[in-house]
Amino acid sequence: MNPNEKKVSVISLGCDKNTVDSEKILYLLKDAGFEICSDLKQANIIIVNTCAFILSAQQESINKILEVEQLKQNNLEKLIVCGCLVSRNGEELRDNIGSIDLLVDINDYDKIAQLIYELYDEEFKHNCLYLAPARILSTPNHYAYVKIADGCDNFCTYCTIPKIRGRFRSRTIEDITQECKALALNGVKEIIIVAQDVTRYGVDLYQKYALLDLLKELIKIDDIKWIRLHYCYPELISDDLINFINTENKMCKYIDIPLQHVSDKILKRMNRKSNYESIIKLINNIKSQSNKISIRSSFIVGFPDETHQDFILLKNFLKEFKLDNVGIFEYSREENTPAYNLPHQVNKLTKKLRRKKLYNIQKNIVKQNNQNLVGQTILCVCDEITDNSVIMRSEYNSPDVDTVIYCDVIDGLKQGSFYEVKIIGYYEYDLLGQIIKRSE
Repeated sequence: MNPNEKKVSVISLGCDKNTVDSEKILYLLKDAGFEICSDLKQANIIIVNTCAFILSAQQESINKILEVEQLKQNNLEKLIVCGCLVSRNGEELRDNIGSIDLLVDINDYDKIAQLIYELYDEEFKHNCLYLAPARILSTPNHYAYVKIADGCDNFCTYCTIPKIRGRFRSRTIEDITQECKALALNGVKEIIIVAQDVTRYGVDLYQKYALLDLLKELIKIDDIKWIRLHYCYPELISDDLINFINTENKMCKYIDIPLQHVSDKILKRMNRKSNYESIIKLINNIKSQSNKISIRSSFIVGFPDETHQDFILLKNFLKEFKLDNVGIFEYSREENTPAYNLPHQVNKLTKKLRRKKLYNIQKNIVKQNNQNLVGQTILCVCDEITDNSVIMRSEYNSPDVDTVIYCDVIDGLKQGSFYEVKIIGYYEYDLLGQIIKRSE
């Protein structure tokens, strides 16, 4: 087999941590001589990087595999499946979807080119160069997700990640810094730090929480303009970290805190380490800083034994503290998790209604927040330029999940450049802006 004759496509499902894995797979394949192909119909080899966090994600992954399977009637020669679904349900996939040619474990991504050669009964002699950043971005060139650790040690009772991904494992500060420097040299201006729990970073390597040590190195990279934090568990967010976000110019005034609930009873049943009092103290601390820090969070409704009183407490919390961006999810009962066997499971209709009520509350909060922004001028990055409009985003919003700002197209716009934008109106979730001038 001549790899130069084979076209490869990668489909990435699930979270942004999976996105990073897919980008590294793309690099390894291109380095081994394969041609990267974005058109699935032209691909000879398709790799589906799956998600298995909850039942709906598993079903989406299976549906995508079955969809890709149909392409074997055309150019597709090899269907390869990797990711969390392989770690969680690999045997079932092998037994029930005969068209899968190869299952790749999450710990074997560095061998993926060799495994493909073996599918074609060819000897693999290539030595990967591993040139930093050793990935091919699937995001726009001006921002990139950087995974600083894998696995998780929190063992929330509803979560399958520790069993799928293993214990928490940090990368070294030197390795992460080298990757970010290489990304900056390739045009990346915004680094989005991700892990299952970024606040735990370093405890396994350095016997201390070392996120601040890492950030102090990353802000030294000249061409990086914004650094954003995702998935900071509330109990490990220190006053020093909040102060660093508040005072350091390169730190986006943004923090993603997956609170999941505010009822002490429910938090304890979830095996979360925070409680109502500590959460209120944390949110008040963040909101008291001299600069506005945008807070994103996620909540689960319908967890086993969530009573009406527990739900009212959560509802009132949202009304009072008016978080900027919130994801609301119905509890998904996952096999092989401690919560699966908990008594007093909440019925589906109740979960659906509770989610809808919280969704409507948050929708009104976003509307109020957007109203308050009208007339202000804020620094934005140009994420996308279309024929009819420009999509801008401020430091207060993360790509793909938060509010964006729509502006009219003007001459000279450049994707990835920064502009001062005056907010002149709002939609239900998004904003309408007027570009004032370029700001670099």
